[in-house]
Amino acid sequence: MDQCILCKGRGFCGRPVCPILRRFKEISNLPRLGKSVEGYSPPEVFVGRQGYPVVSAGPMIPIQQDMDLQLHRNCSDLLEMDVGEIVALRSSVVRSSTKVGVKEAKSPGKILQKAQEIAMSSAPVGTEVTFVKPPRGVLRFDGMLMPSGPTGTLDDLEITTNPVVPRKVDRILEDDLKAVQAAHELYTSGVDVGDISRFLSLGLLGKKRKLVPTRWSITASDDMAGKLLTGEVLEMPSVNEYLLYSGERLGNRFAVLIAPGAYSYELIEIWLSGSVWSSGKTRIGADGEGPGGKKGYSHLAGGYYAARLALLERLAAMKRQGSVLMVREISESYWAPLGVWVVREAARAALAEAPMRFERMEEALLEMEMRLRTPPGEWKAKSGTIGGATQVTLASFF
Repeated sequence: MDQCILCKGRGFCGRPVCPILRRFKEISNLPRLGKSVEGYSPPEVFVGRQGYPVVSAGPMIPIQQDMDLQLHRNCSDLLEMDVGEIVALRSSVVRSSTKVGVKEAKSPGKILQKAQEIAMSSAPVGTEVTFVKPPRGVLRFDGMLMPSGPTGTLDDLEITTNPVVPRKVDRILEDDLKAVQAAHELYTSGVDVGDISRFLSLGLLGKKRKLVPTRWSITASDDMAGKLLTGEVLEMPSVNEYLLYSGERLGNRFAVLIAPGAYSYELIEIWLSGSVWSSGKTRIGADGEGPGGKKGYSHLAGGYYAARLALLERLAAMKRQGSVLMVREISESYWAPLGVWVVREAARAALAEAPMRFERMEEALLEMEMRLRTPPGEWKAKSGTIGGATQVTLASFF
């Protein structure tokens, strides 16, 4: 922040676009808002964490009507846009909110009940909101959440179209299941983890239902789905060769090495100079787990669990387990944080590519080094699996 105060948009940080100036540019392009806003919620509902257990909650609604269909695009489709396009798109989203106790999820009032109906839908929901005062504020960026525009306090909320609730979703949400069991059933039924996060956030899962702040529900959903897949993967045979996957989306490059051995996972994150959060210098962090799972919460935060889910989905599809070293390298092209979904989807995209196959670990690591801009000595020294030296198998280090 000190550097931003000194810089004032003059480019001292080296980023191609100043995120602070971009905030003002995007918000200045929006039409002036009145007390009423009508549009199609993607569907998307936000639950805050400040003041917990009394939090702010409400649907997200686009200001510009031509944004409705674009906002409903799958996260995988958003990968085909650039960072600036996504920032511009999200700047048109108004975050409506009203104060509600988290335990009110079981017996919701009118506004919360309508928000829950929106959250259950698999298609955009016509929504009309009335605010106490016209929504105001600048575009907000967050490492976990998608950017959003102005915020307004809800006075009233009406749904103008019927929410589309898939039968399997309606059945599972009606069942008296623990949240983990319900999440597993939904995920196994093919429900996207983003939808599961929304259900959890609005208090639609569990025996003792309550609202869960959106940023918590995102990580919880990735974690629950990941643990489900881990149990399945551990019953599968090991890969018998070294597989190297790689790919890049939105300035997030992934290089993933799957080696023979029992399941293990290590993620190394490299924030290059000029990328968001880098503060003008390269930052590297690492964390991992063995077959017994992660102990405690990862200091790499939600990205750790999002990338792990993408990996476990690939292993489950292969019907194989393996010892995995994953490197995420974030370049200056990722000049504004767009949310943890970028990590999940960019990792999925990389793992969907055809892998290079190797018989020897040394060959695979050499090729992996060539896929990254960071000197190998810098990131390998952070690894708990290779520790800067070529090894026979990654699994032997857990």
